[in-house]
Amino acid sequence: MTSTTLQPFLSETGALVERHWQELAARRRLYTVFSLAILILALSGSLWFANETNSGKFLDRLPHLFDFVGDLVPRDGMEIWRAMFDLPSPYYDGSLQYDYPDGRHYITGSFYIPEYFYKMAETLNIAIFSTVIGLFFGFILSFIAAKNMTRNIWIRGMARRFMEILRAFPEVVLAGFFLAILSLGPLPAVIAVSIHTIGALGKLFFEVIENADMKPDEGLKAVGGNWIERAWFGMVPQVLPNFMSYFLLRLEINVRASTVIGAVGGGGIGEQLRLSISRGHEAKTLAIIILLLLTVIAVDQFSAWLRRKLVGDHAFQTIG
Repeated sequence: MTSTTLQPFLSETGALVERHWQELAARRRLYTVFSLAILILALSGSLWFANETNSGKFLDRLPHLFDFVGDLVPRDGMEIWRAMFDLPSPYYDGSLQYDYPDGRHYITGSFYIPEYFYKMAETLNIAIFSTVIGLFFGFILSFIAAKNMTRNIWIRGMARRFMEILRAFPEVVLAGFFLAILSLGPLPAVIAVSIHTIGALGKLFFEVIENADMKPDEGLKAVGGNWIERAWFGMVPQVLPNFMSYFLLRLEINVRASTVIGAVGGGGIGEQLRLSISRGHEAKTLAIIILLLLTVIAVDQFSAWLRRKLVGDHAFQTIG
């Protein structure tokens, strides 16, 4: 039964509410259609601009979008595992495409670490070290930036603006700056990821602090506790689970960021991925992609396990 047929049975006030609701619904539909029209117009303009920028070749090349995926198929499926574990290839012809054993990192005379595992460990070290640095300084800055912990608006504002500056630029931009100063290697990557992590974690942390219960803080203040004691004993026990959740999430993000930075000279697995793609080495490229995927999954599972241990199983139990 439509609203029109219902109106004769409504009171004057009810009919007024009904008309108002219909006006709002019609206005909402108009806004939706208008927004979709703008979105389609913007998308069409973007495609036109991309096509013109690429000398009219963007739309012509669009059907070949998946050609690159087809080019990644190696001549032998076992080549992927040979490339991953640095095993000799039966197709070795003296070129860089099949020189898998040359990348081995020997620990003893016969025991070695495969090249990509070694580079992946380097990327993980960059991510872990950078995230720990970000946790330490973000932890300190968050209490200074929180409104309920720092009443001085100038000190609080300076801390917030400082963290905004730290996270204003993407990690790869910061890495390019430090690579130009400190040359190639993992150190510029560590500095770049650490700077961005401090700003990002600091913001997340102080928002958690501002939503915390202030009763423990009031109790500590009443018995003469200083600022540090109030923060450590009144706030940290409340916010620590959320802090660790954000820390673990940031660790996953930094693993991917370290890979990207490696592609521009920051060391690690990213550099090997860039080289293998640019040289057209199918088996090496797929081996690195598979290793990256497995590493991200492993980090995600480890983060979930560690968070469960820190927070407790009761936080993951469904109600009902």
